Parts: sequence; C-alpha cells; structure tokens
Amino acid sequence: MENGTYFYLMLFENLGCVKYAFFTLGFIFYCAVICFNILIILVIILDKKLHKPMYILMSCLSINSVYGTAGFFPRLLTDLLYDTHIISLEACLIQSFVIYSYAAFEFTILMLMAFDRFVAISKPLHYNNIITKRFLTFLIVIAWLYPTTLVGISALLTARLTICGNKLLKVYCHNYEIVKLSCVNNTINNIYGLIVTITTIFIPLSFILYTYVRIIIICQRSTREFRSKAYKTCIPHMVILLNFSVAIFCELTLTRFMNGELPIALSLVISLEFIVIPPFVNPIVYGLNFPDIRKKIMHRFLKKSLGFISEMF
Repeated sequence: MENGTYFYLMLFENLGCVKYAFFTLGFIFYCAVICFNILIILVIILDKKLHKPMYILMSCLSINSVYGTAGFFPRLLTDLLYDTHIISLEACLIQSFVIYSYAAFEFTILMLMAFDRFVAISKPLHYNNIITKRFLTFLIVIAWLYPTTLVGISALLTARLTICGNKLLKVYCHNYEIVKLSCVNNTINNIYGLIVTITTIFIPLSFILYTYVRIIIICQRSTREFRSKAYKTCIPHMVILLNFSVAIFCELTLTRFMNGELPIALSLVISLEFIVIPPFVNPIVYGLNFPDIRKKIMHRFLKKSLGFISEMF
C-alpha cells in the first residue's frame, strides 16, 4: 500500500462499543431522510395537480437530498462498524464529488425557487407564459450541469496531484483537505477552488437575497391579503435557505480557517450539518407549510392505512 493511495479518516477513531449506538442512530436517521424525501417525490410525481413549477422544484430538492446523503451515509455507517477507516483515493474523490455537487446543486435549485416566486409575485398575470414547462426543464438542466461540470473539473485537478500524506481529519472526503496533503504546487487547485466557491455559492446566494428583497418590497406595496399569501409561500424557502447557508458557511470557515483549532466534537457537528440537517428538515418544512402537499400525503397515508386495516379484518 503506497503512501497517498489510501486515506485514513481520523475524526472518529477509537469509539469502542459506543460505535454500535452511533450506527443504530445513523441508520434510523438515514432511513427517515430517505422515506421523507421519497414521500415528497412520489406525492408530487403521482398527483398531476402538483405538476407545477414550485412543486417540481421541491421534488428536485428532495432528489438532491437523496443523492447527497447516498454519497455520505452508506460510507459512514460502514466505517462505524470498523476500527480503522480506510478509503482509496479514487473512492475518496468520488465521495467528494458527490457531496460537493450536492451542495452546489442545492444552491442552484434554491435560486430557481427564488426566481419562480419572484415571477409569480411580480408578474402574476404573465407567470404561466414565462415559467413554461420547457423553460423550467431548461433551467433545471442548466442548474444541474453547471455545478456538476465545475465540481467535476475540480476533482480532476485534484486527481493529478501527487499526494504525500494520508490522514484526513474528517468523517468524509473533503477535496480541500486532499489538496492540502499534496507535496507539489497546488496553486491552480486553490485558485480554481476559490472560483468554484464564488460561482456555485456566493453568486447564487447573492441572486437569491436580491430576489427576496425585491419580493419584500413588492409585498409592502400590496394589499394585506396578497402580502399574506406571498409570505406564506416564500417563508418556507427562506427558512431552508437560511438553514443551508449557515451550515455551508460554518463548513467553509471550519475547513479554511480553523485547521483543527476547535474541539473534535464541535468540528464534527459543524462539518456534518450541511449534509445531515437540510435533507431531514426540507421535506418536513414543505409537508407542514404547503397545504396541497400535506393534504395529498394525509390522503394517501390514510387510504393505505384503511386498506391495510380492512385486509386484516
């Protein structure tokens, strides 16, 4: 085994028997995340009345949550069953790509959601002519291809480096942590990483904030009834945006500036928040705050439950 070919994930070693408790909690949590998001996806797909831009984008967010957690939880749960957490360079780069592209896609979808709400509120009479199915499909494809391409190039740039170390102070593979282990000039990686961060996080976030400021201004000039309806559809998006933005900001700060200065437990919580909390919170926020989705979930759940009870008796 050549040094640098494999990495050791060092952040949760020597857990002892408590690792089985963590495994059980992690497995239950992962199952809940998958079930909640699959439920949102199925309800929106199966009900034609929900085939509207706002709900389609919600389903994209849930699909992204399933995608992102699939790149993290199976590996984490496997590692919890072993004392040594070893991962190959190739597998590490793939996991890093999945987690990074998940984070970038989350922002682009939230940006499309903000744009959709802005058009619906600022131009309600022309909304259906502007946000057509063809235009929405085009936006979703671009929102997926754009971050995927940028993150993919970043992974390729990292793959060309000569790696001299093999210890990562993470529970998952982090591209920047891999770059820091290289023993050759990595200036290109650092510059490109900064470009990716700006174009996939800060530019979409700036657009989202600008859009919601415009929405607030429009609502303040409108009737109370219109304002109430607009806020009711925008607040869930803003809650999700705030939650994810804070999590990403904490992760970037921890990786770039802290360098192991924080306690391990706190570092662990901060580094996992963006990949763990949003996929769990998002479907709950949508399920509770959007009556159309809530009613469809309850209807289908009750229908299945009554059918199951009738078959038993």
